[in-house]
Amino acid sequence: MKTDMALFVPRLGKDKIKAVVKPTPNKNEKFYDLPKPIGPPPYHLNLSRIIPVDKIVKSGEISFHILGDTGSTKTLDTTHMVENAMEYDFGKHDISFLFHVGDVIYNFGKADDYYSEFYEPYAHYPAPIFAIPGNKDGDCKLGSNEKSLAAFVTNFCAKEQEVTVDAGDINRWPMIQPNVYWTLEAPFVTIIGLYSNVPDGGVIKQDQLDWFKQELANAPKDKALIIAVHHTTFSADDEHSGSDVMLNVLDKAFAQSHRLPDAIFSGHVHNYQRFTRELDGHEIPYLVVGSGGHKLHKMQKNDNVIIKIPFKLPDRDDVTLESYCDDRYGFMRLEITVDKMQGKFFSAGARHQDGFIHEKIDEFELDLHKHKLVG
Repeated sequence: MKTDMALFVPRLGKDKIKAVVKPTPNKNEKFYDLPKPIGPPPYHLNLSRIIPVDKIVKSGEISFHILGDTGSTKTLDTTHMVENAMEYDFGKHDISFLFHVGDVIYNFGKADDYYSEFYEPYAHYPAPIFAIPGNKDGDCKLGSNEKSLAAFVTNFCAKEQEVTVDAGDINRWPMIQPNVYWTLEAPFVTIIGLYSNVPDGGVIKQDQLDWFKQELANAPKDKALIIAVHHTTFSADDEHSGSDVMLNVLDKAFAQSHRLPDAIFSGHVHNYQRFTRELDGHEIPYLVVGSGGHKLHKMQKNDNVIIKIPFKLPDRDDVTLESYCDDRYGFMRLEITVDKMQGKFFSAGARHQDGFIHEKIDEFELDLHKHKLVG
């Protein structure tokens, strides 16, 4: 399989797009060893262990929410706003679960913050919540005795579904994910969740990479295949930009497993962006869905003006920015059948006579047989 391994867009002049950059090492953002897995390899969790799936199979479609970066240390008004909009959406659609792409808790993923930043805002969300950790979830405050991801494991990788101390008076069970990197098996879709650790740009070491390649190779070919990883590969925001480290890791795994995903979802950047990458005859959506509640990141400017879409990334003929939203919080709803994947991004916060509603900002549809975007 021919895979594009061009990994680095050089830093350009002022007001030139930098969508993929080499991260500058930060001595305060070290790599943390991963906690021991809770379950046996290959770290799979079937959705049927959490909710009945017969109705989903019979309907011929699965729908779920996906977002990231909901934690906040200052105000949780926007986190509540997005959750309220998803509740409203849940009332209009048959949503099976929420998949969180990391940074559930700011700034250090402490157990003490799980009640205020996760359980209380999502007290009324009526579906299971799965997650991969973000860099904030894994980071530890200097001098702290807490181990990296200890609280994440307690609340998302529990051995049993019993309300944790962190949940307080909120009757939400923890999730029973088998590891901090893991695979969700569901009707019509397989989601491989990676953990890209704490350092800027992310780090995935060889043991996780070997597991990832095996998961790609073994993933069912009659289902949509989604990759979830916190650090994003492409981003034209003005805070982080994308990571050549993650791009290298993913491309290496794709080449060595001879398998491409149908879509890649990330957070870390606090806005919404949708890219299309053309790779080996496939059109692959790369999506940033980090507008779940934390302070938004603005987009870069191109020649001192806002980016006009579609926008071809500099020195990357294979990657196009198709859509973005950097001034509103929101979430994505995915609807997947055996034939297609349809994604719709909604901003949150607008009010209607019957409560909170959302406004559709962007949508895409992917033909899962032709691996081409429709329209």
